[in-house]
Amino acid sequence: MDYLEFYKLREHPFSNIVDSRFYYNSHQHSQAVVKLKHAIDARRGLSVVVGDIGAGKTTLARKLLEELDENSYEAALLVIIHSSVSSEWLLKKLALQLGVKEVKESKVEVLGQIYGRLAEIYEQGRIAVVLMDEVQMLKSREIMEEFRGLLNMEFAEGKMVNLVLFGLTDMEDILSLDEPLKQRVSMRIRLSALSEEEAKSYMLHRLEVAGARNGLFTPAAFHAVYNCSKGLPRLINTICDNALLDGFLFKSDVIDEQVIRAVATDLGLNCA
Repeated sequence: MDYLEFYKLREHPFSNIVDSRFYYNSHQHSQAVVKLKHAIDARRGLSVVVGDIGAGKTTLARKLLEELDENSYEAALLVIIHSSVSSEWLLKKLALQLGVKEVKESKVEVLGQIYGRLAEIYEQGRIAVVLMDEVQMLKSREIMEEFRGLLNMEFAEGKMVNLVLFGLTDMEDILSLDEPLKQRVSMRIRLSALSEEEAKSYMLHRLEVAGARNGLFTPAAFHAVYNCSKGLPRLINTICDNALLDGFLFKSDVIDEQVIRAVATDLGLNCA
């Protein structure tokens, strides 16, 4: 038996794996999607989303991608996984994500292929969108200059491609490596931590999706999770998942404040 069976859950409610079924449409996330879609539909070019670790940037990127219907958009999501990315690699990856076949080797040829593909997308009546996550890892002036070059490609209606960059708050410093690029940002969104009320609603939503019974977490437990997580969704998930495991191990019918604080201590968190 594991805690799913013990608490009669269909699945893990607090996994940090992005799953659209568990998406919590907070006020700020809802507003962000509306603003970003406006910038994309208006072909504004460059939008930026920043936030602290665990604030929900990746979740928002996946949600936005789902919102962009393939009949109207050619949309792709690229996640930067290391800081040693070269401009050549990035342009080739962008070309592949946009649907270029048999990508060439030289940068000049790749740029030509990207331009040709963007023209095709435009002729199809669709909008090209590239979402890029963990952009703070691209600590390269050359790459920022390449972004600016892509944004220089225009039609009468606006930019040929829309870039939506997601990253930590220090991404602003990365954009500053190329001041003309920074000046091209048409939409800036900062994701903050959830309020206590939002955090509770977030937890209740995830529990409901997973099939949890009412009252599994006590009111004091919700409060303790908020204090220990500071309202960051990723930390909320980590605390609650560990709390359910500890609750199962100690055969607790409900998760109370004591369980939450014990888990937070094990995780090295500073609870208010």
